[in-house]
Parts: sequence; structure tokens; C-alpha cells
Amino acid sequence: MPVKNRFAELLPQITEWRRDIHANPEILYDTHRTSALVKEKLEAFGCDEVVEGIGRTGVVAVIRGKTNTSGRTIGLRADMDALPIEEATGLDYASKTQGAMHACGHDGHTAMLLGAAQYLAETRNFDGTAVVIFQPAEEGGAGAREMCDDGLMERWKIDEVYGLHNWPGQPVGSFSIRPGGFFAATDQFEIVIEGKGGHAAKPQEGIDPTVAASHVVIALQTIASRNVDPTEQVVVSVTSFETSSKAFNVIPQRVSLRGTIRTLDAQVREQAGQRLREIAARQAEVFGAEAKIDWLPGYPVMVNADTETDYAAEVARAVAGDCAEAPLVMGGEDFAFMLEERPGAYILLGNGDSAPVHHPEYNFNDEAIPAGCSWLAGMVESRLPAA
Repeated sequence: MPVKNRFAELLPQITEWRRDIHANPEILYDTHRTSALVKEKLEAFGCDEVVEGIGRTGVVAVIRGKTNTSGRTIGLRADMDALPIEEATGLDYASKTQGAMHACGHDGHTAMLLGAAQYLAETRNFDGTAVVIFQPAEEGGAGAREMCDDGLMERWKIDEVYGLHNWPGQPVGSFSIRPGGFFAATDQFEIVIEGKGGHAAKPQEGIDPTVAASHVVIALQTIASRNVDPTEQVVVSVTSFETSSKAFNVIPQRVSLRGTIRTLDAQVREQAGQRLREIAARQAEVFGAEAKIDWLPGYPVMVNADTETDYAAEVARAVAGDCAEAPLVMGGEDFAFMLEERPGAYILLGNGDSAPVHHPEYNFNDEAIPAGCSWLAGMVESRLPAA
């Protein structure tokens, strides 16, 4: 199952779709143009069912194989949304929308899944059903959760679900994957330290929240160094420190801290959140201040199922000749919500020597399209072999 010849033939067409989507980026759930384009293509391919409005602006299509003695359904997912970044690539198909850019390659993911859907609708060389899932709002909007909440898995009786992401710095068209916790949980926090403001020349008359907040920032680092097992992964980052006063001679009334905690294990995630609350409250109390802590749950840990990871790697090796072990990723991925509902796996596809994702000079590498399409279609054909 090497790169399929059909995708070499379709490459100019899929590239054209990708660049059109790139030039017209849409953020979060406002993927109206992209969703309409996807729906139009899927209907033109002759999919058996095309449904829009799943997870607000998501699109789902059904492609039935020549036979269905297996009674099984495989889901394939691509994300469609862009980022609020001003593009700096200078490409002739660069973003036409000020302040929006496909800086993470979702334009490529969408185009590749469209290509795979066209091939599967043409050939139908599988025994069962393929469901292609085009999701909005991966970039912070939890679109995968919205689609699942709309009954995605139950309505289409999906048994396994698979997805991919392009990966800068990895050779073009190559694959890497790992079982278990792969992408991190992305929880956030806000801590407000309330003191007693006053004149900077008379600190003894107030309660300085700046000093208390500074101790909180330092103490939070002990979550990683002294609370969590050193063999586990955890990142605690305070990313914002703001006082209620900007004057040189005023002790502020309050300080606001914001940040994120990243973990790769559900138990560690719970432990880190609990310690953050305890540390912030008690450090503030030592200085006579009060701490208000808001814990903002983000995406859960994305966990690849062991067996399905093996299936995904096997198809990747058939397409590219090899499949490397992927690194742990402390960034988040809302495909985690789909993997909480059904077994499946998420794989990385090499984007070559490009700018990193979320960078204004990033661009998806169109040379990766045939490999990505072949893997997506191959997951259906391998998991649902023709009777």
C-alpha cells in the first residue's frame, strides 16, 4: 500500500483546494465558507450522505463500501479553522483576511481528507462504512467536543476514529506516532491576589500583593520539582503578572496572575490543579492577602489507544516505508475528545523544513498531500478489508 497513484493524479486539484482555503481563512466556528466548500465537494463526489451543522459548523459525510458484511464504521477527522495571526509569507495565495491565517496547516488537513473522500467514493473498495468528519474550532474552541455532544459517534455508529497533523521539522511525507498520552491537557488558571494598597513610602501600612504574588509564582514551580513524580511530565507556566496600579509610588490593591498547566496523565492533571489551589491560597495568606483562584479546564490529555496506534503505524509504514516514534507533545489537541469517546489514533505527517506552526511565516507543504491522502484512505481499506 505505497502512495496511491490516484493521489499523484489528484495532487494539482487537491493543491488548488488547499490554497483556496488558505487564502480564505476562518476562525473558530465561523468556518461558513470552508464548510460550504467542503459540503459542495462531498456532494459532487457522490457521498451517500452529507450533513452540515454538526458541532455548529462541522460537516460529516458517509461513504459506504461495496459490501457491509463487517457492519463496522471507521471515522476520519480533519480540522478546518485558522488562527488570529497576520500572515507574513508573501505567497500569491496568502490570506485575504486581515488578522487571520492558516498558520497550523488545517487547510492542508481539510484538503487531504477531501482528497481521500473523493478516492473512497470512487473506489469503495472496502467492507463497511467510512465517515469523514470536518471539524471547526480546534484552535481553542473545542469543536471536537461540540461535534461529540451533537451525537457524532452514536448517530453514525463510529467504531474507530483517526486523525493526523502535519509536523514541521519532520521529513516531508514521513510519519511518526506513539501510543498512550501523546498531546497534553491544556488547563489554564487565573489567580487574583487581593491586598491593601497604599503609599509606596509606607509599606507597613498596607498589605503588598506584589510581594505575595511573587512568592506564589516561585512556589508554583515546586509542583513540578517537588510534588509530581519526576518520571511524569508537567509544565507550570505563569504567563501574565499584572498589578492594579502602574504608578511608581503606589502599592497596588491587587495583582492578577494568569498561566497554564500542561500534563500528560489524568491523575497528574488532577494533582497539579489541586496543588495550584493550595499553594496560591496559603502563600497569599502568609502575607495577609487573599487569593481568588479560577481553574479553567482545557482540552484533556490526548491518548492514542495501543491497538489502534499499531494499526495506524502499519498503514504509515506501508505508505512511507517507515513510521518513527513521535515525541511527547506538551501542546494540546482537541481530537482528545473524540478519542475519549472511541478508540483510535492520531499520527504526525512530516511537513519538511518549514517555519513552525502558529508562526506568521508557516505554510503547509503541498508535497505531503499524496502521503497524507494515502494514509487516510489506507486506514479505511486496511481496517475494513474488502470481503
